[in-house]
Amino acid sequence: MDPPPLIPVTVLTGYLGACRTTLLNRLLTEQHGRKYAVVINEFGELGVDNDLVVDADAEVFEMNNGCICCTVRGDLIRIIGGLIKRTSLDGIIIETTGLANPAPVAQTFFVDEEVKARTRLDAIVTVVDAKHLPQRLHDSHEVLEQVAFADVILLNKADLVTPAELEALEMRIRGINPHARIHRTQRAELAVEEVLRRGGFDLARVLEMEPAFLTGEDDHEHDDAVASVAFETDRPLDADRLDAWISKLLAERGQDLLRTKGILDFTEEDRRFAFQAVHMLADGDFIGRNLSRPVLRRGFEACIAGA
Repeated sequence: MDPPPLIPVTVLTGYLGACRTTLLNRLLTEQHGRKYAVVINEFGELGVDNDLVVDADAEVFEMNNGCICCTVRGDLIRIIGGLIKRTSLDGIIIETTGLANPAPVAQTFFVDEEVKARTRLDAIVTVVDAKHLPQRLHDSHEVLEQVAFADVILLNKADLVTPAELEALEMRIRGINPHARIHRTQRAELAVEEVLRRGGFDLARVLEMEPAFLTGEDDHEHDDAVASVAFETDRPLDADRLDAWISKLLAERGQDLLRTKGILDFTEEDRRFAFQAVHMLADGDFIGRNLSRPVLRRGFEACIAGA
């Protein structure tokens, strides 16, 4: 009897606010006729991304107790180990945290024998924010790693910069990674065949860049200045108060707030609302530098209806 075909695995990565989850939602709602399992890893204290993923025909596993590239790699191996025992799965999509180095995630599919025998790493897909990429390449080594290891790069939010700036960004990306396929996108809109089942991962190229890749060793460390602050309440919020507070917060601390997101319940509303912002651009959970939990908590609690 022939062995079962290897299950293709796509790793979605990209810095905070680049629109990884937007891309994931597009992939899950496309009419591709395949069944995927999704593993979502969050940096924030509370799991929010799982609520932002559309209700699609995919099984979603959430990992929000650490970063997939370091502290919870064992959890990833256990989840993959359970998935590969199934026969009805067409592929696996892994969405990393915005602060993940994709190299240790990719190592998982070569250093664990059980996972290696049943899966193949199909591609590392990196989403970058065209508006903030120059600054992120300056102050975040994670972004450099995400671009360097990518097989496919979405130069997203292309509408927020000029054509000349886009050309300069592409040249800069090519200087880091001349092999990746680059797509200019808005709201991570890209045909599914450009992302899934690409067969883009090239182990020989990675070994040329990182000779110790297959040893499983990794010296990845996160920026200690970046932290997550999260709040939750069982009482509804006042929409006007929240709008005033968030607007003031983004105006005063927008450069330090790398990512803000949350699921909100307002008074006199029977729907939940998703809130998201990147720096001062607004499209819960705060991820950024030099954040004061007590100050943020006081502001959040002032938005609770009846407070």
